[in-house]
Amino acid sequence: MSRSGSCQCCATDAEAPVDDHVHTCYCPVHGLIDTISKRYALQIIGILGEHQPLRFGEIEATLEVTSPSLLTERLNELVLTGLVDRESYAEVPPRVEYRLTSDGHELEERLRPLLEWAADHPRQGPVPGVADGH
Repeated sequence: MSRSGSCQCCATDAEAPVDDHVHTCYCPVHGLIDTISKRYALQIIGILGEHQPLRFGEIEATLEVTSPSLLTERLNELVLTGLVDRESYAEVPPRVEYRLTSDGHELEERLRPLLEWAADHPRQGPVPGVADGH
Protein backbone atom coordinates (compact mmCIF):
# COMPACT_ATOMS: atom_id res chain seq x y z
CA MET A 1 0.00 0.00 0.00
CA SER A 2 1.16 3.47 -0.60
CA ARG A 3 -0.07 6.88 0.39
CA SER A 4 -3.78 7.14 -0.18
CA GLY A 5 -4.85 10.22 1.72
CA SER A 6 -7.53 8.21 3.52
CA CYS A 7 -6.17 8.77 7.02
CA GLN A 8 -3.98 11.14 8.99
CA CYS A 9 -0.79 9.12 8.61
CA CYS A 10 -1.29 8.82 4.86
CA ALA A 11 -2.68 12.27 4.12
CA THR A 12 -1.22 13.73 0.95
CA ASP A 13 -0.23 16.90 2.80
CA ALA A 14 1.70 14.91 5.43
CA GLU A 15 5.43 15.32 5.45
CA ALA A 16 7.14 12.82 3.13
CA PRO A 17 9.41 10.21 4.69
CA VAL A 18 13.02 11.30 5.08
CA ASP A 19 14.42 8.15 3.45
CA ASP A 20 13.42 6.43 0.23
CA HIS A 21 11.37 3.69 1.89
CA VAL A 22 7.81 3.26 0.72
CA HIS A 23 5.32 4.23 3.39
CA THR A 24 2.85 1.44 4.16
CA CYS A 25 -0.36 2.50 5.79
CA TYR A 26 -1.80 -0.07 8.20
CA CYS A 27 -4.74 2.09 9.22
CA PRO A 28 -7.30 0.15 7.14
CA VAL A 29 -6.74 -2.99 9.25
CA HIS A 30 -7.42 -1.37 12.63
CA GLY A 31 -11.12 -2.27 12.74
CA LEU A 32 -10.45 -5.72 11.31
CA ILE A 33 -7.72 -6.45 13.84
CA ASP A 34 -10.04 -5.32 16.64
CA THR A 35 -12.62 -7.83 15.43
CA ILE A 36 -10.47 -10.86 14.65
CA SER A 37 -8.19 -10.52 17.68
CA LYS A 38 -11.06 -11.24 20.05
CA ARG A 39 -11.40 -14.67 21.61
CA TYR A 40 -12.79 -17.34 19.25
CA ALA A 41 -13.00 -15.01 16.22
CA LEU A 42 -10.15 -16.54 14.20
CA GLN A 43 -11.18 -20.04 15.20
CA ILE A 44 -14.77 -19.42 14.08
CA ILE A 45 -13.56 -18.09 10.74
CA GLY A 46 -11.30 -21.11 10.30
CA ILE A 47 -13.93 -23.67 11.30
CA LEU A 48 -16.56 -22.15 9.03
CA GLY A 49 -14.03 -22.03 6.21
CA GLU A 50 -13.59 -25.79 6.47
CA HIS A 51 -17.00 -27.07 7.59
CA GLN A 52 -19.87 -24.79 6.67
CA PRO A 53 -22.67 -24.35 7.26
CA LEU A 54 -22.56 -25.09 10.97
CA ARG A 55 -25.05 -24.74 13.77
CA PHE A 56 -24.22 -23.04 17.06
CA GLY A 57 -23.86 -26.33 18.94
CA GLU A 58 -21.43 -27.69 16.35
CA ILE A 59 -19.25 -24.58 16.60
CA GLU A 60 -19.45 -24.71 20.39
CA ALA A 61 -18.41 -28.39 20.50
CA THR A 62 -15.56 -27.94 18.02
CA LEU A 63 -14.11 -25.01 19.97
CA GLU A 64 -14.80 -26.59 23.38
CA VAL A 65 -16.26 -23.26 24.45
CA THR A 66 -16.46 -22.53 28.17
CA SER A 67 -18.80 -19.57 27.72
CA PRO A 68 -21.73 -19.94 25.31
CA SER A 69 -22.63 -16.28 25.83
CA LEU A 70 -19.16 -15.22 24.67
CA LEU A 71 -19.51 -17.42 21.58
CA THR A 72 -22.90 -15.86 20.85
CA GLU A 73 -21.40 -12.38 21.21
CA ARG A 74 -18.51 -13.22 18.90
CA LEU A 75 -20.78 -14.75 16.24
CA ASN A 76 -23.01 -11.67 16.37
CA GLU A 77 -19.98 -9.39 15.91
CA LEU A 78 -18.78 -11.41 12.93
CA VAL A 79 -22.27 -11.20 11.42
CA LEU A 80 -22.39 -7.42 11.97
CA THR A 81 -18.98 -6.96 10.32
CA GLY A 82 -20.11 -8.92 7.27
CA LEU A 83 -17.70 -11.83 7.67
CA VAL A 84 -20.30 -14.42 8.72
CA ASP A 85 -23.86 -14.97 7.54
CA ARG A 86 -26.53 -16.18 9.97
CA GLU A 87 -29.55 -17.96 8.53
CA SER A 88 -32.54 -18.75 10.71
CA TYR A 89 -35.09 -21.36 9.63
CA ALA A 90 -38.75 -21.28 10.74
CA GLU A 91 -38.76 -24.82 12.07
CA VAL A 92 -39.58 -26.57 15.31
CA PRO A 93 -37.16 -26.79 17.00
CA PRO A 94 -35.62 -23.58 15.64
CA ARG A 95 -32.56 -24.01 13.44
CA VAL A 96 -29.85 -21.41 12.86
CA GLU A 97 -26.84 -21.96 10.61
CA TYR A 98 -23.68 -19.93 10.21
CA ARG A 99 -21.46 -19.69 7.13
CA LEU A 100 -18.77 -17.37 5.84
CA THR A 101 -19.73 -14.57 3.49
CA SER A 102 -17.58 -13.93 0.40
CA ASP A 103 -15.55 -11.43 2.47
CA GLY A 104 -15.22 -14.04 5.21
CA HIS A 105 -13.95 -16.60 2.69
CA GLU A 106 -11.43 -14.13 1.30
CA LEU A 107 -10.19 -13.29 4.81
CA GLU A 108 -9.93 -16.99 5.71
CA GLU A 109 -7.87 -17.66 2.59
CA ARG A 110 -5.54 -14.76 3.36
CA LEU A 111 -5.13 -15.89 6.99
CA ARG A 112 -3.88 -19.37 6.03
CA PRO A 113 -0.30 -18.23 5.24
CA LEU A 114 -0.17 -16.35 8.55
CA LEU A 115 -1.33 -19.46 10.43
CA GLU A 116 1.24 -21.59 8.59
CA TRP A 117 3.96 -19.09 9.48
CA ALA A 118 2.84 -19.07 13.12
CA ALA A 119 2.95 -22.89 13.22
CA ASP A 120 6.54 -22.79 11.90
CA HIS A 121 7.58 -20.07 14.37
CA PRO A 122 6.01 -20.96 17.73
CA ARG A 123 6.15 -18.46 20.56
CA GLN A 124 6.57 -19.38 24.19
CA GLY A 125 3.80 -17.14 25.52
CA PRO A 126 3.40 -13.44 26.15
CA VAL A 127 6.46 -11.23 26.43
CA PRO A 128 6.77 -9.89 29.99
CA GLY A 129 5.52 -6.32 30.22
CA VAL A 130 3.98 -6.32 26.72
CA ALA A 131 0.62 -7.98 27.38
CA ASP A 132 -0.22 -5.56 30.18
CA GLY A 133 0.84 -2.50 28.18
CA HIS A 134 4.00 -1.71 30.17
